[in-house]
Amino acid sequence: MKKAQYAQRGPVPQDVIEAVEFEAPPLGAGQVLIEVLAAPINPSDVLTLTGEYGLLPPLPAVGGNEGVGRIAAVGPEVAHPQVGQTVLLPIQGGTWATHLVASAKGLVPLPDGADPKQLAMITINPPTALLMLSEFVDLQPGDWVIQNAANSAVGSYLIQLAKRRGLRTINVVRRESAVEAVRAAGAEVVLVDGDDLAKRAREVTEKVPIRLGIDAVGGIATQHIAQSLGEGGVLVNYGAMSGEACSISPASFVFRDVTLRGFWLSRWFQAATPQRRAEVFGEIGRLVASGQLTARVQATYGLDQIKQAVAAAAAGERDGKILILPNGPV
Repeated sequence: MKKAQYAQRGPVPQDVIEAVEFEAPPLGAGQVLIEVLAAPINPSDVLTLTGEYGLLPPLPAVGGNEGVGRIAAVGPEVAHPQVGQTVLLPIQGGTWATHLVASAKGLVPLPDGADPKQLAMITINPPTALLMLSEFVDLQPGDWVIQNAANSAVGSYLIQLAKRRGLRTINVVRRESAVEAVRAAGAEVVLVDGDDLAKRAREVTEKVPIRLGIDAVGGIATQHIAQSLGEGGVLVNYGAMSGEACSISPASFVFRDVTLRGFWLSRWFQAATPQRRAEVFGEIGRLVASGQLTARVQATYGLDQIKQAVAAAAAGERDGKILILPNGPV
């Protein structure tokens, strides 16, 4: 058994993590041993390694916050899930490992016939996209949404979910080379960011006000999205890919009553009722299992290649997710 562990944090994320051998402890009452099938590397994982994320685990720690696995063994007093069942890994459970021990209580069973690589990515990015579309503005079919970082995993999920709800999207990227990949994900309108973004967005919508903006970049890109919104529009920020603070002119607040909000999935998890969490993941699970909701995968790596995998995930100009397959191809 192996796990990707780090004992310190530093500015170069791949330098602080390595694959080490370990032995799983004997299973206690109510515990199960899970064989990890696939686990993604998210931007939050990279920021955790560099020490820049909003929630940092005590050291030493095992990387990875989501994934999918198969029950390999069960401890005493465990009736469900059974050996062989595919399950969603516990969030923030150190998922970059060949195996992990978890409490059987609360594990979410998943369809066995679905693609494990797609199932591995449903804990963080799809609910982020779904909730940003539903928690801030009461959108109706035909309404417009504008988002940047549209070539990200969240951006791809948001395009697909918006289309299912009859919403129209303007999808903004930072480079021309990313346009075709976003179109391939189902986007009808893709624009490259720039100082005249608001003007081009108004031309696309034929001056119909855009009610919701989604920002993952920060810096001047936030201003461009804010300027694109109609009066009373809501701008939701969930990241700072530029490394810069959100920049918005007071004119957007004062003269057009634009509202800036923040979204962090960890905070939503803390506040949401078990029923609401079940509703959200039930919807996402059904869509992913049926192939109606997918994300691009750029490359997969074994656990012994964790340094290369983290470096690839931290690099710019990707057009898909980096996945760890700790026990080989699935």
